[in-house]
Amino acid sequence: MLSRMTRLIQAGLKTRLYVLVAVALGLSVPPAAAQSNMNAREQANVKFVLDWWREVIQSRHVELAPKYQAENYIQHNINIPTGRAGFQKFFGSRGEPIAIAPELNPKPAIAFGKGDYVVVIWEREGKDPVDSAKTYKYNTYDLLRLQNGKVQEHWDWAQKQPKIPYGGAPDGVDYNTITFTLSPQEQKNLEIATIEFKDILQYGHTELADKAMAPTYIQHNPNVPTGRAAFVEFFSRIRKPEPIKAEWKDKPAITIVSGSYVFMMFKRTLMDPDDSSKTYPAFWFDMVRVDSGLVQEHWDAAVKNPPAPARK
Repeated sequence: MLSRMTRLIQAGLKTRLYVLVAVALGLSVPPAAAQSNMNAREQANVKFVLDWWREVIQSRHVELAPKYQAENYIQHNINIPTGRAGFQKFFGSRGEPIAIAPELNPKPAIAFGKGDYVVVIWEREGKDPVDSAKTYKYNTYDLLRLQNGKVQEHWDWAQKQPKIPYGGAPDGVDYNTITFTLSPQEQKNLEIATIEFKDILQYGHTELADKAMAPTYIQHNPNVPTGRAAFVEFFSRIRKPEPIKAEWKDKPAITIVSGSYVFMMFKRTLMDPDDSSKTYPAFWFDMVRVDSGLVQEHWDAAVKNPPAPARK
């Protein structure tokens, strides 16, 4: 009885600590079941990354970049030069520095750390391509790898802009060597997320949605209806079932599980907008929140599709 009580007290202290840290970072505090399972070092990594973002990117104080970034910083955004000096030149050209605000604006929707990695999810607002008088919400992400106390590597979803030089860099970390220690619950959450991302979306078995997804499933992709039933109806029209195999058709390059959150980053190859004979790498993300044994919520980098051209 005493050991069980001790565990409950410790769990309560950990939850309160997370809430205090979230408040200090300016993050909204999610429901207890949705909280990321960070240790003290991971919490410190999140704060470090958000301070970097607030001081160097938001406030444009690029002279502070050496405080946060490694000199050989690896940039995977195809539109931005790699290296700390390239980063400083790019962001230094975006305007004069402004006073460093005490908080990020906008604040991230979700931010968590696992090992040396920090995941930041942002909510953005765009003009509706169907009705320019309206706006809609979508999500972007930034993934950072820390090394020796500095931001060493960065990924996001970026498509090459026409008529500008290539930025980005070859892969830095070897994706096959990335491993994390997961709790039993995190391992279960990963297995449930894999049913959605691999078995349902890649192999087309939408009948498995009842097994893996909550009826009240929340969808943040602006092109897909929310709710489990609507998800099944939507993907049943565009996915044909195939025999499920152990391997992925499109394997995630990085998978990060922290508490209820399961984040996957996929490396894609896209066509150069200036030269169809060339390609470049881009890094998509999908993330779900798993609670009570079911996927409750999904985020990705999708923006709203424009209306289909009228048939002639």
